[in-house]
Amino acid sequence: MDPMSPTALVVPNQLMGRIGSGLSLIRDHGKKVQKYLLKNKKFEVVKRSWTSIVNIVLIEAKDLPDAPANGSSGLYCKFKLGNESHKSKQVNKSKPVWRERFNLYLYEDSSLEVNVWHKTKQKNFMGRCVIDLSQLEKEKTHDLWSELDCGFGSVHMLITLSGSERCISADNVLTTNGVHHETSTEDKFNWYKLDDWTNVGELSVTVHGAKGLSALNISGNVNAFCVLELDNSRIQTHTVRGTSEPTWNKTFTFCVNDVTSALDIAVLDESILQSMKGETIGKISIPLLRINNNEKRWYALKDRSKRHSARGNCPRILLEMSLVWNPVKASMRVLTPKETKYILKPAKFDIPLLYNNLKYIKDIFKVFHNGNEHLKRLFEWENQEKSTMALIGWLSFWYFFRMWMTPLLLVLPFFHYWLTQRNNNALVPVCQIDDDYIEEEQDTKDEKTIKTRLSELQDLTLTIKNGIDYVVSLLERIKNLVNFSVPYLSYLAIVSLIGLSIAFYIIPVNYLFMAFGIYKFTRKFLNPTRVPNNDILDFISRVPDDEILKQWRELKVPEPNLNPSDPTKSR
Repeated sequence: MDPMSPTALVVPNQLMGRIGSGLSLIRDHGKKVQKYLLKNKKFEVVKRSWTSIVNIVLIEAKDLPDAPANGSSGLYCKFKLGNESHKSKQVNKSKPVWRERFNLYLYEDSSLEVNVWHKTKQKNFMGRCVIDLSQLEKEKTHDLWSELDCGFGSVHMLITLSGSERCISADNVLTTNGVHHETSTEDKFNWYKLDDWTNVGELSVTVHGAKGLSALNISGNVNAFCVLELDNSRIQTHTVRGTSEPTWNKTFTFCVNDVTSALDIAVLDESILQSMKGETIGKISIPLLRINNNEKRWYALKDRSKRHSARGNCPRILLEMSLVWNPVKASMRVLTPKETKYILKPAKFDIPLLYNNLKYIKDIFKVFHNGNEHLKRLFEWENQEKSTMALIGWLSFWYFFRMWMTPLLLVLPFFHYWLTQRNNNALVPVCQIDDDYIEEEQDTKDEKTIKTRLSELQDLTLTIKNGIDYVVSLLERIKNLVNFSVPYLSYLAIVSLIGLSIAFYIIPVNYLFMAFGIYKFTRKFLNPTRVPNNDILDFISRVPDDEILKQWRELKVPEPNLNPSDPTKSR
């Protein structure tokens, strides 16, 4: 057959039907995607010009009216800002806590409407409130309790207006109408007064720009913006499009409630795909107490684990910060509970972290075991020079010791670490961190296989299990000693404690501890064949724990049937 003949080029009708149905399916899906893009609010911000990003954290509600208790209970809030809207998740009315963060875009209408609904079999309106965003200062997080107008109760929210293109000077404050005015001296140093103990200082951060950022999308363009968080305060810069070296030149001011907090800075890409994934270009955490005032310097950006360098050509961010704070208020603040972080990432099961924690616990058990063995060797005079020095030091310490010296003893560990490790916080170059990390990762891959890691994890688990079992058994024995599980040992402990209290009343404490040291160090000479032991632990070991008590529990002996022929007794 001629391949160029018309009959040879005929395509079967069944195949043409499949191709046609496939094309119509693609056309229908394309229309749906186009319709979704036109209706979705996330894509609408690209078409319209917004003035600010309104970041809202819905925290909780209180004093809400009672609703009909029929069916499933779900309390939610609905937010509306112009054409923007958001519906929160449903929570139980008995505990109305959301802790949910979302963004709305501010256009012309600045009235934020919040409606609270209670959904059972039917929706019940609980109340509403309207917040005028034009009365809120921009670039600042506002902690608001808004009363519900058409009902009872109030809603707790955090609202921040940020992301505008306008630049705020470090010395001025931007008002709601866009006019700058000088900050009065009284308001500028308001944090220094002793009337408000929650505000201990003020932090000023100038974000100049960044360099070496890596694109997370296929196009290679970076649309970067920066997010700064201090406790529950969150501020966002505007987006600089199409460059890996963005320049923001924005200055922000934070109220500091705790000088031990850290400033978290994240550089993100505005592309919708990356925002849905939750990926960041780079992160960094800066403790407030490590800030050098008015120092303009580069900070290396890290990955999401905040341990290694982020991807890119040495990604870094240029910052200039200044922290002023009241030492008196800050010292009193550290004695109160820390501020609750409302938005936290859910905890994940981290196997390397679990392995490190188990290894750390094992090392602690090993330290106590080695310390106990070292004390035994001192008491047994295995090294006469060390034992002699230890005995002389013990007697000298308790001869000169007074009660007021106790806090000074607690200062000794700080003094030791201050002398030995005060230079360990030096900066490490990013390249050195990466090289060390790569070498360490290669060594661990070469030396440790999966089988060896599993065996090490099993060994760690058994060691920690044995240590926990020993501690639990010891605590149970002390409890059973107190509750007279073995009356003889309990009465013996009572008599010993009463005799010890009489000795403390008559004899000074220093002499008692000196006598105790002489007794411990001379036992080897009084009884050379003795076995090293601990008197108190040996006494407690005589007390049974709960498992032994269960084994000691007696069962009731059933009475035997002496006359099996009697049917009434068998019944």
